[in-house]
Amino acid sequence: MTDDRAPSKPYGRLRQVEVYTAGMLSGESPALPVSFEDLEAAAMDALGPEAHAYVAGGAGSENTVDRNRSALDRWRIVPRMLRDVAERDLSVDLFGRTLPVPVLLAPIGVQSIVHDDAELATARAAADLDVPFVLSTVSSEPMEDVADELGDAPGWFQLYWPTDRDLAESFVRRAEDAGYEAIVLTLDTPLMGWRERDVEQAYLPFLDAEGVANYFTDPVFRDGLSVDPEEQPQVAVQRFIDVFGNPSLTWADVEHLREFTDLPIVLKGVLHPDDARKAVDHGADAVIVSNHGGRQVDGAIGAAEALPRVVRAVNGDVPVLFDSGVRRGADAVKAIALGADAVLLGRPYVYGLALAGEDGVREVLRNFLADLDVTLGLCGQSSVAGLDRSLLVDEREL
Repeated sequence: MTDDRAPSKPYGRLRQVEVYTAGMLSGESPALPVSFEDLEAAAMDALGPEAHAYVAGGAGSENTVDRNRSALDRWRIVPRMLRDVAERDLSVDLFGRTLPVPVLLAPIGVQSIVHDDAELATARAAADLDVPFVLSTVSSEPMEDVADELGDAPGWFQLYWPTDRDLAESFVRRAEDAGYEAIVLTLDTPLMGWRERDVEQAYLPFLDAEGVANYFTDPVFRDGLSVDPEEQPQVAVQRFIDVFGNPSLTWADVEHLREFTDLPIVLKGVLHPDDARKAVDHGADAVIVSNHGGRQVDGAIGAAEALPRVVRAVNGDVPVLFDSGVRRGADAVKAIALGADAVLLGRPYVYGLALAGEDGVREVLRNFLADLDVTLGLCGQSSVAGLDRSLLVDEREL
C-alpha cells in the first residue's frame, strides 16, 4: 500500500458479485454491453447518422484513431506472481486532492446530440462515483448548472481559447466562481480538424445552436451581440463561429492565463517532448498527452507512443495525464506504467450516455473501474503507485 492510506473499495469483486448474482438468481444480464466493441455498436445503432459520425469519427482516414489503439496494444503486460494483492489502492493525488481512482471523464462537448440530459447526466454519474468530470467549453449545458450537479465531486473546466481574450477571461472567472478546480487549456484545436464523416454528413452541431450554452450565457459574449440569443439564436451562432478557436494562440497566452487565474492550469494536447518542457517552463501545473482521440491530425503519432517521451521531458516536475484510445482497465494500467499519473476516459462513457443516460454513464464507469481493479491485482500490484515500466514489454522486442 502507499503511505498510510486505507485500501480502495474492491471495485472488481463488488461488480463481479453483483453481476453474477443477478444473472444466476434472477436471469438478469448487465444493462449495457460490457465490451467496448459491443457498446460502441449498440450506441451507433441508437444514434442517428449525424451524431454517430460526430462522436465516432476522426480526422481524415482515421489512421490516428487506429494508431491510438495499436500504440497501446503493442505494450504487453508481464504479470508478477505470489504478491499480496488482497487489498489494492487505486487512489492518486492531484492538486492537493486525493482521488479514489486514477480516472477522469474527458471533456467531450455537445452531449445533447446523444441524450437530452447531456452533461447534467454525466455530472450526476461522475459525482456518484467521485470521479472528476472535465467539462467542455462547448457543453450543451451552462457550466454553473453542471457544477450544481457535481456537488462536492471534483470538476475541471476545459477551455477552448477564443479569439476574444475578454471572453476567455470571462469563461475562467465563471469557472472559478462555479467551483471548478482546474482549467484545462486545449492546445490542439487552433483549427477544426478535417473530419471526413462530418463533411460527408455536412453536419456541424454548433450551427443548430447545440454546444453553445456557455457562450450564450456569458455576459461578455452577450455584450457583443445586437440581439439576445433567445430572440435570434442564429445571430449568436454566427458570433460563436467568429470567436471559436484561435489559430494565433501562442505560449504568451499561456503566460497570460497563468497571470489571471490561481487555479491549476493543465495543458491538453501535448505530444512532443519539447512542448511538454515548454509547458512546464511557462507555468503549467500538468499536461495531458492526447491527440484529441484522433480527431485533429490524420497520420499523427499514437498518444501512447508520445507518452514515455513526454514523461522523460517533464522529469517529474508536474503530473502527466493521458487520453486517446483508453477503452479498458488494461489500457489504464499500461498508461500508468508508462509514467502517466491518471487517464481520461472519453468515447466509452458517451456511448453509455447515448444508451441509458445517467445510468449508462454510471454503468460504463463501474465496469471500467472493476476491470482496472482486477487487472491491477492480477498483475501482482497492490497499488497504482507501484506501476512502472518493469511491468511491460514492447512486443517488437519479443
